[in-house]
Amino acid sequence: MRRSAPTLALRLAVAGLTGLTACTTPDTRPPPAPAGLTAQAGSATSVHVMWNAAADQDGVTGYQVFQADRLVRELPAEKTMVDITDLAPQTGYAFTVRAEDAAGNLSGPAPAARVTTPAAKAEDRTAPSSPAATTARATGPRPARVTWTAATDDTGVTAYDIYQGGVRIHTAGPGESATTLANLRPDTVYTFTVRARDGADNSSPDGPAVDVTTPPASGDGPGTAPAEFAATASPGTVTLTWTAPDTGGETTEYELYVNGLPTTVIQFGAGAVPSGRAEHRITVAEPAGTVWAVKLRARLPDGNWGSFSAERRITLVA
Repeated sequence: MRRSAPTLALRLAVAGLTGLTACTTPDTRPPPAPAGLTAQAGSATSVHVMWNAAADQDGVTGYQVFQADRLVRELPAEKTMVDITDLAPQTGYAFTVRAEDAAGNLSGPAPAARVTTPAAKAEDRTAPSSPAATTARATGPRPARVTWTAATDDTGVTAYDIYQGGVRIHTAGPGESATTLANLRPDTVYTFTVRARDGADNSSPDGPAVDVTTPPASGDGPGTAPAEFAATASPGTVTLTWTAPDTGGETTEYELYVNGLPTTVIQFGAGAVPSGRAEHRITVAEPAGTVWAVKLRARLPDGNWGSFSAERRITLVA
């Protein structure tokens, strides 16, 4: 049967709906300017620029970093710090940052952060000493306060770098001995270390590692990360110990990560679930000297995985 052509009224109705769809108001509202902008000289020729992450509701998709009025870096939204290199020694610089949203709207510039690079030190190959002591405490679900003792260097310390999981997440000035880290995750264990750096970009070894557990956000309930996690290597074996999180019942499954990858699920059968401290031994075949970074998380009663324990680095032995 041959279909008849649409009526004139139907064609007009469809055209009217199409016209309404095409009249969507474009997004022209810019996001707010980034807050908390700082600039810290890391060496005679580099500056570390940092700012606070935008709130989710701002819809920020990236940042533009300016030195004076010149665009020097473009970064995705998840990056809130950058090293600006190839600068001149003993020179003043001003940096600012603008946020960009998905529609291409740019915020106004953040208030400029000003910094002067130190003098260059010729043929400096000696790294500073490590900070001798580190302490840290959570000051809420998202911020933590980290403190350290001063390091020494033959030409002078120019910066302190804070690392988490082997990644630099913050840089503080040479006269500082404490800093507040923001934008952390609630109910999460972090392991922080501090390194000192001199004007030639020589970095010290890590200072002592310190664990911080951020509390759950309001209404999130008790923490879900295994506590007091420890890993010990012995010939052919790695022994893991931890305290089970308060999940409201017996915790029978834990997922083990080695060097950032899920490796196995540790299961405790009925009647074998440990109370208090838990222990698990792993037989290893990798050669002595292999370095493992290990952490684990518990299966919650709702079937989801909880937060990770602290990460421990161990060296396998023969």
